[in-house]
Amino acid sequence: MKKYDVVILGGGNAGMGVTVATRAAGLSVAMIEARDLGGTCPNRGCTPKKVLVAAAHALHEIERADRHGITIGKPRLDWRALIEREKDIIDDIPSRLSGLMAKRGVDVIVGEAAFIGSNAISVDGRELEARNIVIATGSKPRPLSIPGAEHLTISDDVLNDPVLPHAVVFVGGGVIAFELGHVYARAGVDVTILEALPHLLGVFDADAVAQIRSESERIGIRVRTLAWIKKIEKAEGRLRVTFAADGVEHALDADRVVNCAGRVANVEGLDLGAGVVVHREGRIEIDDHLRSRSNPDVYVCGDAVWNSPQLSPVATYEGGIVGRNIVDGPRHRPHYGQIPAALYTVPALASVGLTEAKAKEQGVGVKVHVNDMLGWLSARTYAETVAWSKILVEETTDRIVGAHMVGHAGEELIHLFTLAMKHGITASQLSDMVYGFPTFSSDIRNMM
Repeated sequence: MKKYDVVILGGGNAGMGVTVATRAAGLSVAMIEARDLGGTCPNRGCTPKKVLVAAAHALHEIERADRHGITIGKPRLDWRALIEREKDIIDDIPSRLSGLMAKRGVDVIVGEAAFIGSNAISVDGRELEARNIVIATGSKPRPLSIPGAEHLTISDDVLNDPVLPHAVVFVGGGVIAFELGHVYARAGVDVTILEALPHLLGVFDADAVAQIRSESERIGIRVRTLAWIKKIEKAEGRLRVTFAADGVEHALDADRVVNCAGRVANVEGLDLGAGVVVHREGRIEIDDHLRSRSNPDVYVCGDAVWNSPQLSPVATYEGGIVGRNIVDGPRHRPHYGQIPAALYTVPALASVGLTEAKAKEQGVGVKVHVNDMLGWLSARTYAETVAWSKILVEETTDRIVGAHMVGHAGEELIHLFTLAMKHGITASQLSDMVYGFPTFSSDIRNMM
């Protein structure tokens, strides 16, 4: 049995984040990964998805060309060429990360890992012992127990299929459904999003979601809430989705039905019981330092943490905290209040801090500044189809406690609000800055 100071289960952003502090401290580290180094985000998620989103942006610009006096013909997207471009961009990521781990002095082991003791791991017949074990195995699509679930595809399939479908149904109205839905709709695909809950995109501000829903419907996406899937079946060479909504049963035919009902921690095959790691339905019980409550030699980070945001930068952040806790002892805790997030629709929705509902729930007295910016000169200059913001400023301190934007380069501007929140820059100070003009950034002064 080979011994290490640290064994990391998973070679994604979280696991790699762990290696920074641990290797700098001279600890021996092994990383076990069953698939490609880098995990979901660069290989099957964020990075390839953004290649498709960039194409959707180009189509969005072309759609508005006539507003600038430009006359063009109807664009045609070569979907196969786009998928090939996506694959070309991400092709060398695993090999580059393998080189990085080798340079950092991390032993990378390819295989499926499982606990065989509180401080021991088996990898395809090999046995490893470690002073600390880190679960950084990421997440996987939530399985759905509906008749015909075997016909569902997942986002991985969307990013791999060189054939553009004519019609797609997304089961679940979450981030992936809206992002891929916008790509498909702008490529001319008939898109329907079916959500069982009464609301969409629950982590975002409800008014911001209403803006993005309206824009989604403007480009032809059909969105239904309180829609319960009854079954999925093959019908005349296609897939038929039967669902109930408003007390009526409906049926939709599509070429592809995509499971977008969220993701769950990918820990099913780890034999957590053998590692004395207490969990409930895959949710590992952890303390404030990201340690297992039942086995303090085990840490958890990234999407395997069930109650933190499933975002790539959060995974890296948590991995760094776990690495420092292994080196320094359990002293460091994650803080999630000032982490920006974006929904990469076209245009995008961006957010940081409290939503208006959360501020009320927590009893935070705020001034709420809501702006429909479509009539502003900057929005008119660029013929924006949606430009909206909501900024929450604490009444007693003038501190910004939440910012939410749709369009208006919000996915970039949100970082200025994040910077202000993190370093205590007040709303008045942010407004008093001298900005380059004319820019979207200069509009921040008027948003508050």
